[in-house]
Amino acid sequence: MLLDTSFLALIIFIIAIVIAAQSVKIVPQQHAWVLERLGRYHATLTPGASIVLPFIDRVAYRHILKEIPLDVPSQICITRDNTQLQVDGVLYFQVTDPMKASYGSSNYILAITQLAQTTLRSVIGRLELDRTFEERAVINHSIVEALDEAAANWGVKVLRYEIKDLTPPKEILHAMQSQITAEREKRALIAASEGKRQEQINLATGAREAAIQKSEGEKQAAINQAQGQASAILSVAEANAQAIAKVGHAIQSAGGTEAVNLKVAEQYVSAFGNLAKTGNTLIVPANLSEVSTMIGAALSIFKQGK
Repeated sequence: MLLDTSFLALIIFIIAIVIAAQSVKIVPQQHAWVLERLGRYHATLTPGASIVLPFIDRVAYRHILKEIPLDVPSQICITRDNTQLQVDGVLYFQVTDPMKASYGSSNYILAITQLAQTTLRSVIGRLELDRTFEERAVINHSIVEALDEAAANWGVKVLRYEIKDLTPPKEILHAMQSQITAEREKRALIAASEGKRQEQINLATGAREAAIQKSEGEKQAAINQAQGQASAILSVAEANAQAIAKVGHAIQSAGGTEAVNLKVAEQYVSAFGNLAKTGNTLIVPANLSEVSTMIGAALSIFKQGK
């Protein structure tokens, strides 16, 4: 009897431990558990310890609240100019409402993936091939905007979408490479012609500047020469004026008249002597006594002028 009582107590103790274990739920950080009571949504358990009713409440769904990367499978898209592109990308989302994520869709991950692919095909179909490479940011934004609007009913927030690779067919790649090569050669030729043109402009500008500088130098030299000649003429005139003034002053002084008479007589005799040197014929007065008469006449003219 005692053995049966101990065994029963042990069973009750084990049942109590099991009930206690079933009554306490510990939710990790950045997780959310959806609790159902008798098959119906009851509450969302947040991180930490929570008390539930054993055998009545059960954890139906467990969600991670962290940002989750989702690889979108590669697919073939057709551009506006009927070119095939193989596109693959990666999607980043986060569960914001655990209840909607549990009951809004049977598989929200599959729904997001399918919607991302269909939206991508729609966006690529509105663009030409060249623009698909240039406007990746526009494509990513369009996909995120469309997904975020639809995923709100699924309790999911689409954060961003990134295109990993855009791969056109080999023929298109070869044509694009040829186009790029031709464009680079064109730019090289344009750059060379612009260089030659600038060289010709620089040479012409240099020649014009040199001609202007040369003409300016010749002009300045002519001005300097004219100014020098003018200064020389002015200096000679000033010297002559000073000499005449000094001669006049000397004549007016005592003995000046006699000195002038003597100077005139000397010049007359000197001039008369030079006639004999410069010509073969010598003209002399018939009467040499007239020499003194001529000197006297010259002196009388000088006096009259005075």
